[in-house]
Amino acid sequence: MTNLPTAFSVFLLAWIPAGATTWYVDSARGNDANSGATSSAPWKSLAKISVTEFHPGDRILLHAGSVWNEQLKPQSSGAPDAPIVIDRYGDGPHPRLDGNGIIDDVVLLRNVQQIEIRNLEITNHGSSPAARRGVHISLDNFGTAKHIVVAGLYIHDVNGTNAKKDNGGIIFRTNGPVTPSRFDDLRIENNIIWKVDRSAIAADSYHAMRTHWFPSLNVVIRGNYVDDIGGDGIVPWATEGALVEYNVARNCNMRAASFNAGIWQWSTDNTLLQFNEASTTHDTRDGEGFDSDFNSRGTIFQYNYSHDNQGGFMLICSPGQRDPAQNVGNTGTIVRRNISRNDRTRIFHISAAEHFKVEENAIYVGPGLDVQMVLASNWSGWTNDAQFSKNRFYVEGTARYGHASASHPDGTYDIAPDWAPAKNIVFEGNQYFGNQLDRPEDKTGQVNPKVVTKTRDWEGPKFDPAHPEDFDAFMAKHKIWLRALIQAEFGNLP
Repeated sequence: MTNLPTAFSVFLLAWIPAGATTWYVDSARGNDANSGATSSAPWKSLAKISVTEFHPGDRILLHAGSVWNEQLKPQSSGAPDAPIVIDRYGDGPHPRLDGNGIIDDVVLLRNVQQIEIRNLEITNHGSSPAARRGVHISLDNFGTAKHIVVAGLYIHDVNGTNAKKDNGGIIFRTNGPVTPSRFDDLRIENNIIWKVDRSAIAADSYHAMRTHWFPSLNVVIRGNYVDDIGGDGIVPWATEGALVEYNVARNCNMRAASFNAGIWQWSTDNTLLQFNEASTTHDTRDGEGFDSDFNSRGTIFQYNYSHDNQGGFMLICSPGQRDPAQNVGNTGTIVRRNISRNDRTRIFHISAAEHFKVEENAIYVGPGLDVQMVLASNWSGWTNDAQFSKNRFYVEGTARYGHASASHPDGTYDIAPDWAPAKNIVFEGNQYFGNQLDRPEDKTGQVNPKVVTKTRDWEGPKFDPAHPEDFDAFMAKHKIWLRALIQAEFGNLP
């Protein structure tokens, strides 16, 4: 994210589908009476975009440095291989769209498809919290919407309400009681989302419950940086085969005073979450870096880095008592080859999820920390069938294992030895270093009272979201650093 046109933008300038038009909008020099078809005769307002019918392959370019205090609401759809693209042109900072807290959704993509939004600055701060969003991607009894891309945006200072999850930075929503609606090829990539309430990137869906299940397909959430978030960081809903990778989530759950986590999914099938970093999530009402949540099957967390999260590393949960027609519970989760370093409170919190595996993870508990390494708790039921195998637990402080004997309003639990009434919690071939209390039976495990210390570049590159011009370079360095860190721990990577 720089002050110069991106390589993608340069590519678009060289490739324009036959019959397509490039339109120009400039808040300082434009006039809506102009043709808009040349950079010397641009339109002025975003309202002009909302009332104009565009055609497949059209590009609407907003002049760098322009500022608007109005909504961007395109009404037209593109076509396969000829999307409508809204982007920037000229040198200087990204075009800025400021809702001033008056507009609910600064960018609203409602019932459109084959469209891309790129390289804008978006903010929406009002005098007091209210339901506000930077970008709202919404389908309402539409059917299947194909190819929507939201990329390269700088979204900041959106003071939504922490009373609702479906507001904040980027919200994607499907509603379809009459015509089932879903996304197919939704990409949310390379965005900065900073200082928003309540959610950074999150979904909402009428189709989340299994009685009217119609999941979105080919959803990719990649390469985003979210920081200083009131509640949740990144949360897909109602998806099949979603990919969540190379995201950075820092300082989530800052203000909501409710149950939130860094990166997680809810009501999904076969989600892959990999090569993400989640750190410094606040609070112990959840407060984990990662969470495998309910009404989900086949979730995989692999090659992620979790550290310094107040609530811990990984929550795997579901209500035990449920209507199976609505909620399939949480089955088949796999948590493998992740690193947890200096996460607090509890590392693995398991609650009524079933048939899952936790394998080959590296857990580092620093000096002075006293954590619940594995805590089984009651959510109208208890976990059944969990396998912990070939994990390495390095504990310089203290680690405890067992089931919850009491719960507290702040989301913490007292812990007692053994797993009952949880069932079939099996530990095989794990390595235990340091001070580990009530260590579980592990016939093939290895125990060493001494901790093997390892020298790593645990911190990685730095980024200040107040300087979005540094983002592209930061993310490139971060990807190289993260892969090197994980490869040093586990060997060759996919």
